Amino acid sequence: MANPTANRKDPLPVFCFKVELDLDGFGEPAAAFFKSVSGLRYETEIVPVREGGANNTTFQLVGATKWSNIVLKQGFTGSSLLLKWREAWTNGNMKRIPTGRIIQLDSTLKLAAEWTFFRGWPAKWEMAEFDASKSELAIETLEIAHEGIKFGPA
Repeated sequence: MANPTANRKDPLPVFCFKVELDLDGFGEPAAAFFKSVSGLRYETEIVPVREGGANNTTFQLVGATKWSNIVLKQGFTGSSLLLKWREAWTNGNMKRIPTGRIIQLDSTLKLAAEWTFFRGWPAKWEMAEFDASKSELAIETLEIAHEGIKFGPA
C-alpha cells in the first residue's frame, strides 16, 4: 500500500524571501533582503444586481479587480537605494516603469515560488519615527503601486 504522506509538502517559512527590483538607471537589478514584505493581495469587487420582479434574491456580478500596494520594510543603513529611486521617479528621471520580483525561498534557500509585479512605481517612502526613549532600529518603508502580479511556482 502506498504511503499517503509520501507526496506531502511542508509549508514554506515566511522569513526566507528576497526582493529584486529592475531599476532603470541604477545598474543591475537590485536584489535586497527586507525585514518584511506585504501587500501580495488583490480582490475583485462584487456588484449586487436586483432583477426586476425578483424581490427575494440579488444576483452578484464580477466588478473591477484591485491590486494592493506592495509594502517593503528594511533597516536603514544611512544610504537608501529605495529613496534614490523614489526621488528619481518624482523628479521625472525614470525612463521606464520597472518590474520586480518577490522570491519565496525554501529552508535550503532555493527558489520555491515567485511573484512578479508589473509597471511598479514608488508611491510612498517613509522613515521610522525618531524617538530617544526607544532602542529600536531605524526602518525605512517603501510602498510600490503596480498594475498586477503574476504568480509563478518553482
